[in-house]
Amino acid sequence: MTTKGTGEAKARTRRATRGPLRGAIRGASRRRTGNRVRIALAVLTAAAIGSGCATGSGEPAGPPAPPPARPVPGALHGGPPAEGAGGPANAPAAPANAEAVRKAQAARAVAAKKWGLDKTPLAAPAPPAVKPEITNRKGFEIANEEEGENLPPVFTTVPVKDRVVFLTIDDGIDKDPELLRMMTELKIPYTAFLSDYVINDNYGYFKQMQDRGVALQNHTLNHPYLPGLSYEEQRREICDQQDKIEKRYGKRPTLFRPPFGNYNGDTLRAAKTCGVKAVPLWTAEAYPDRMEWREWDEDLHPGDIVLTHFRGPADWKATMPDLVRAAMKRITDKGYAVARLEDYV
Repeated sequence: MTTKGTGEAKARTRRATRGPLRGAIRGASRRRTGNRVRIALAVLTAAAIGSGCATGSGEPAGPPAPPPARPVPGALHGGPPAEGAGGPANAPAAPANAEAVRKAQAARAVAAKKWGLDKTPLAAPAPPAVKPEITNRKGFEIANEEEGENLPPVFTTVPVKDRVVFLTIDDGIDKDPELLRMMTELKIPYTAFLSDYVINDNYGYFKQMQDRGVALQNHTLNHPYLPGLSYEEQRREICDQQDKIEKRYGKRPTLFRPPFGNYNGDTLRAAKTCGVKAVPLWTAEAYPDRMEWREWDEDLHPGDIVLTHFRGPADWKATMPDLVRAAMKRITDKGYAVARLEDYV
């Protein structure tokens, strides 16, 4: 039997004991927490020192770099991303490219105003990573081509889907320095098909043209009607011009355009023997006051080759810059850009 006095004495003893015990528990807990904090700080310090060494600096390194993004299909080759691609992996490149295109077009707009163009020429898309296969236009092949000859194909249009056309200028009679400045400032690509008999009074003019990125191709020595010549005569006209252009300008032509667009089997066989790979003709011919068409619909199509000539006031009562203004108005109004033929052929 417990008396009241004895119960009170035991209660006092429990209260007296509980106070120091709780204090001791709290103290132990604080010591454990402090130890953990000190250990954690030691680990962090060691990691920071290690990171500083890895970066070659005594300062702690910043947050770790994110893992490299997976490449987007097509991005390494400049092509469009695969369907469904996008996001952070290719996001930074697009604004940079768009900005470059915007700046280039802004500079073109200034040049277009300077040279009196009605509209700024449209920007051509990037050239294809793989050039399209060029084959004979139907009806333009020769009748007696033997199997396996692999003669240079004769064509008037490059097989593309983009709205681009190709500007080509023949012979070399007129040598207007304004043309060089105009085409350079407008960044309009073109190909020159040259005949020696009209360029030999000023080879330097066409060297300036080549230095500005223009490809110099073959249009024979003397601009004859080739089908009226023998094989050997044709070979001399074509291959001697190949040699002259290579010797004077350091690059052998790969494209050949026969005068008047006339050729036969001997023409193609002779051209092949001296390095000609293809024979581009044309679908439209540009003049200062009009465009003449090969096609029945009298219109441009993707990949069409446009022909014109080096002529001046003596022939056309217009300058080469006048011709370019007129031709570019027609091309731009129809929604086409001018691309470089050698990027596709």
